[in-house]
Amino acid sequence: MTTGEKFEKLIKIMETLRGPNGCEWDKAQTHETLIPYLIEEAYEFIDEVKNRNYENMKEELGDILLQIVFHAQIAKENNKFSIDDIIDHLNEKLIRRHPHVFGNEAGYSYARWEEIKAKEKGEKTFSKIGKINYALPALSLARRVQENAADLGFDWDNIEDVLLKVKEEIEELKNAKNHEEKEEEFGDLLFALVNLSRFLKIDPEISLRKATEKFVRRFQKMENLIKKDNKNLEELSLEELDKYWEASKGEDIR
Repeated sequence: MTTGEKFEKLIKIMETLRGPNGCEWDKAQTHETLIPYLIEEAYEFIDEVKNRNYENMKEELGDILLQIVFHAQIAKENNKFSIDDIIDHLNEKLIRRHPHVFGNEAGYSYARWEEIKAKEKGEKTFSKIGKINYALPALSLARRVQENAADLGFDWDNIEDVLLKVKEEIEELKNAKNHEEKEEEFGDLLFALVNLSRFLKIDPEISLRKATEKFVRRFQKMENLIKKDNKNLEELSLEELDKYWEASKGEDIR
């Protein structure tokens, strides 16, 4: 089977699942009810990229594709759009937004990319930093905004300056006088740390996720050590817990 034939088979399977003799669960779904699954599948794929597990990456990308086909079928049933409309729109957009590849313009330009996007959406005025997707997780949002600004030349010259900025924000947080100031300065500190992550070529969202997973893993090891000593975690002092925590770190080989 060709790629096109395989894709057509997938579309037919989804039509059957949503059809009169299809699956009750599939037929009951809407754009709204499927939102959590799309988000979940995207994060599961991210996890497999982190693990470099290509077999699982293949499966998770299939799950994401399923969500796209699912939404397209629902839209088609409601006479809104079809999978063909999605593909046509994407093909046209890719060509339109790459005039340096499919046209006569020279080289990629982020500012030109944003200009084309703005014209597509009928926006007469636009910021060169781009249209910001505030639905992104905060760390990813900060990284994206900083990358956009950096592409326009608004960036630190070197990592030493970024480190100085982090230290400056820590001091400002220490000197904050009330809750509102503390909240603002803490946000500034996080923003500066995201800048640092860019210079270190680290994705802050993935890095924090790994740190959180490591904490959970070590905490569970600590619980097991405490249980082996026939003690209750809640009854131990902070000093005793700290000793078990250090012991759990020694056992953590990952």
